[in-house]
Amino acid sequence: MRMRATARGWTAVWLVVLALVQAAAFLAVWRVAVHTEIGQWVDTVALTGNQIGHDRIDGPVDRILNAMSVVSLLAATAMIGFIALIRGRIALAVTATLLIAGANVSTQLLKYGLSRPDLGLDPERVAVGNSLPSGHTAVAASVAVALMLVLPPKVRAVGAFVGASYAAIAGVATLSAGWHRPSDAVAAYLVVGVWAALAGLVLLITQREQAQIAPGDAHRLAAILLGLAGVLALIASGLALTWLVDLRGTGPEALSRRALFVGYAGSAAGIAGTMALVMALVLTVVHRLVPRVKG
Repeated sequence: MRMRATARGWTAVWLVVLALVQAAAFLAVWRVAVHTEIGQWVDTVALTGNQIGHDRIDGPVDRILNAMSVVSLLAATAMIGFIALIRGRIALAVTATLLIAGANVSTQLLKYGLSRPDLGLDPERVAVGNSLPSGHTAVAASVAVALMLVLPPKVRAVGAFVGASYAAIAGVATLSAGWHRPSDAVAAYLVVGVWAALAGLVLLITQREQAQIAPGDAHRLAAILLGLAGVLALIASGLALTWLVDLRGTGPEALSRRALFVGYAGSAAGIAGTMALVMALVLTVVHRLVPRVKG
């Protein structure tokens, strides 16, 4: 019993650290991307670069984004709750629902509550105001993470890869369609990551002392591969945007096609890498939050 209490204590510490780190990362993204000239410039370059090859991907992008509605979100939430209930996990069903609701409600509150100064770098969208974080991206990411939580251990790793891919594609799609800046999608993933950590704490609190954790359910290899893919994508994004920053004295409309593509591709890599890393972090601890035997 003492060993069990110690394990739960360290898991709780890990979840608190995850929540705080992702919250701090969200604040950093908001401050740099929204309140600095270089941040707004990079976002604007990426949005300008999305016009490269836009005609070829316009149809699929619209289908992906238009599929995300209030009705589809409610249907997905109901399905996720149903999966948890048929597994006899009432607390998991409630917590997964709260994760989705909390992430999406807080995303909308942040979007309308945060300020975006006009630094004269994006006059075409100045009337839009603040668009961080992205609501569509939050929908996709919250559903993906919640689904991974409720899936049985045997298919959890597959669910993590499929869910991360889906959420990453949705985030990049908002950039490709010109609906959101890349920082909006990254911020949305971080909001979902914070809520995933909080949901984990709720599951840990409601977990019975007799719950048995199976080491084989840890999916360490899958978490490492997913995390490694995320880190590599973020490194590629950092290298691309570092090269791009050397051109910051040039307006986005005057940049070469190559520079615009680097801005777009580098931002897309950052979006995908962030989602992969968030999902990997959740996957590293989910087996302790949803044990095979409830007790």
